[in-house]
Amino acid sequence: MTPEQVFSIANTVAMVGWVVLIAGWRWKPSATLVSAAIIPLLFAILYSYLAVAHFGESGGGFSSLAAVRQLFSNPWALLAGWIHYLAFDLFVGSWEVRDAKRNGVPFLLVVPCLALTFLFGPAGLLLYFVVRTIRAKSFTISTSAF
Repeated sequence: MTPEQVFSIANTVAMVGWVVLIAGWRWKPSATLVSAAIIPLLFAILYSYLAVAHFGESGGGFSSLAAVRQLFSNPWALLAGWIHYLAFDLFVGSWEVRDAKRNGVPFLLVVPCLALTFLFGPAGLLLYFVVRTIRAKSFTISTSAF
């Protein structure tokens, strides 16, 4: 398989995870099993394989922006980076859904947060925390959130 083919399959799988997360929000297994565990774990396996199989092929590193650019000049390393984003954004989105249920945040207020998390990761998480803080009138994070 080429990096483009794996990219296409991974994007489709991620989209399935987001659809299950949003459409099946009342069905507990959707947030906990599919979107929070099964798909991110599949991505974790794929990421780990790509990172090990293509380690060191492009040089670069994390010491400077130029080094990161060089690191991701290899399409397989770039794909691994993309898989990293897909896994973590979906995991964060599933956490937002579970946390909203625990804290009584109406799902309609969570949907824009999920859309932003899907598109811009940390900006969606930030919006969720703003919505949740306004709704709950406090900023607390439960240790049982995970």
